[in-house]
Amino acid sequence: MNGLFSLVPLIVFIPFAGVLINVFFGRALMPTRDSKGPGVIASIMAGTSFLIAVLMFLALLGHPEGVDVPFLTWINIPTGERTLFVPWTFKVDTLSSVMMLVVTGVGTLIHVYAIGYMHGDIEEQIHARHLSQEEALDFKRRRFSRFFTYMNLFLGSMLILVTGNNFLMMFVGWELVGLCSYLLIGFWFDDPVKGWANSGAGSKAFIVNRVGDFGMLTAIFLIFWTFGTLQFDEVFARAECMVSHPQAECLMLTAPLSIEGEATAEGEAEGEHAIGPLTTPVESLPFRPAFGVVVTVITLFLLLGATGKSAQIPLFVWLPDAMAGPTPVSALIHAATMVTAGVYMITRSHVLYALAPASGTVVAIIGAATGFVAATIAVGQFDIKRVLAYSTISQLGFMVAAAGLGAYVAAIFHLATHAFFKALLFLGSGSVIHGMEHGHHALAHHGHHDEGAEPFDPQDMRQMGGLWGRMPLTALVYIVGALTLAGIPPLAGFWSKDEILLDASRENPLAYVLLTVAAFFTAFYMGRQVWMVFFGTPRTEAAAHAHESPPLITTPLVILAILSAIGGAMNLPFGRLHFLAEWLHHSVAGAHVPAPGEGFSLQVAGISTGLALIAILLSYLVYGARPLQAGQRDPLAVTGPIFTFLNRKWYWDELYQAIFVAPYNRLAKFFAESIDWSFWHDFVHDSILTQAFNGWAAILSQPVDMGVVDGAVNGIAEMISGTSEGLRKVQTGYVRNYALAVALGVVLILIFLVVRFLP
Repeated sequence: MNGLFSLVPLIVFIPFAGVLINVFFGRALMPTRDSKGPGVIASIMAGTSFLIAVLMFLALLGHPEGVDVPFLTWINIPTGERTLFVPWTFKVDTLSSVMMLVVTGVGTLIHVYAIGYMHGDIEEQIHARHLSQEEALDFKRRRFSRFFTYMNLFLGSMLILVTGNNFLMMFVGWELVGLCSYLLIGFWFDDPVKGWANSGAGSKAFIVNRVGDFGMLTAIFLIFWTFGTLQFDEVFARAECMVSHPQAECLMLTAPLSIEGEATAEGEAEGEHAIGPLTTPVESLPFRPAFGVVVTVITLFLLLGATGKSAQIPLFVWLPDAMAGPTPVSALIHAATMVTAGVYMITRSHVLYALAPASGTVVAIIGAATGFVAATIAVGQFDIKRVLAYSTISQLGFMVAAAGLGAYVAAIFHLATHAFFKALLFLGSGSVIHGMEHGHHALAHHGHHDEGAEPFDPQDMRQMGGLWGRMPLTALVYIVGALTLAGIPPLAGFWSKDEILLDASRENPLAYVLLTVAAFFTAFYMGRQVWMVFFGTPRTEAAAHAHESPPLITTPLVILAILSAIGGAMNLPFGRLHFLAEWLHHSVAGAHVPAPGEGFSLQVAGISTGLALIAILLSYLVYGARPLQAGQRDPLAVTGPIFTFLNRKWYWDELYQAIFVAPYNRLAKFFAESIDWSFWHDFVHDSILTQAFNGWAAILSQPVDMGVVDGAVNGIAEMISGTSEGLRKVQTGYVRNYALAVALGVVLILIFLVVRFLP
């Protein structure tokens, strides 16, 4: 079975093979507008990667401590006393296997869904651009193949991130998913109506994430400067060693070391230097202050990176704008790939955070505050996808808070269940949007439209209503996802969120209160969304004429609904059912396997469930009992500035506009107009360089060139001309003159000879 580990490089290379196939042959795979060749190829590649992830899981059952599978030596640079040695090695352990299964499993379902969704989405673009049949075919070939090229690239990049055995490989995947998010969020950059908004959303995501990436890079530099290596096992072993041993000895350590354990047998067999086991808890060791400061700084910079990728305060503002991308992109970013990278990175770096408890507290508070803030903002949104976007930010706050509390099992547990129900909700919202657009076009085809109605927006929940009767399957699975997100037992979200709340109640009361309030708002805004979208009567003709999506779209929804319902079974808090905790314990030293009865609190579960039910009941009283009518204001608008505050997202964008964007634009304008144009171009170029050049050119051209150079040349020419004019006169053309000249020459020669040779 261990031989299966050698297959792990394929989990990355197969999606990249899909990228190459679609780049070079994608258009050829679409002979007609109904062809779906690029999507099929991309889905097959994603599914094959999922199969390999399953094989890695099976191989780990017999070898749970995991292995590092070397592929090639990537970087080997001597740097004085140390060598920057970074191999491209795949790390297969229980933590990476969970991430591989989530990324490839949910990613495959999203790929399949995207085949049906993008077929309709591209047709919408063709209709908006009024393309001819020939232009439409060429447009669809280019965009369909390009979209699935990006999707496979995104999947492969995330797999690089979670399978690397060192921080630099992680950072390569980290940057690649950032690039892919930019490409996919701004996929419709040339949309006739929203093109600028779409490209701006992609740029915003890219720029905000660069701020977080600065923190990540700084942490990586500090890690190499401190530990002399970037490989996870060596960094963590040396970090633990430096707590109580001289740095020189620890820098020689290459065998993995744990707080409770000892150096690996492999390292001892190879004669590698190993420090004895550390049996004393970290809290009671003589922690050296300087080293403690360094580790704290490293972990805080890692947190800055996580706030970018996993959309936490203060760098969460890019994620709602990411809704500009096609719905499958939203699902892939928010559920399975990019936004979970920060949670994975903190969990992978658990040893460093264990040595920096202050950083762990900061992580927990940042996560809990983000969970609370985003949950309140979601209450005031009308865009169906934007509600889910703030929901994602909030749920990521739960995960980050759990990781900061040291509850790594709860963090990864919620990461996995969240991937199921959030992918379900995003894809379900895409099905709703697809149905609304179909209803709108059906009206346009028959020449009907809503008189005096607002401009049609298929994502505005105020224009929906009554979709239960028109899209029953989508409504059913969407409600399953909503209840799972709300934390209603026995669905998966209840178990994972309750585990986080339980750990927070024991470790950090402030985080517990914030997360509990966030859980209440979560249930409320999901109830509000369900009542507004699926119940009541249609508020527009488009909603009245909506229809159910095709099986290519609804089948992944059904599978995700089943996973959302039963996914909590991977880590039930009863008896010996903590499967995920026992699984992660092999690779995450901080993964705690609770004793029987320790992993569940009836009080915590009862409070969270009771609050969720109250929130759903309250949402029914506000939105369900008296359904919203066409043109009616949101009932919460009676709260005045409170609802406006939530609808305007706590004015975060306005605050950043005032503090960062506007000053940056003014500074950029100053540099562009005053420094570059007025000073550098007008003054330096025109006044100094141009006038000086013209002055010197005038001097060189008139006195020097024309006076001296031309004068000398012309004078010589005139002298030669005058001489030749004089000599020309002796050329008479008469023979007698030439004979006389010869005779005179002979006489002169004779005189010279007589004078020269006679005494």
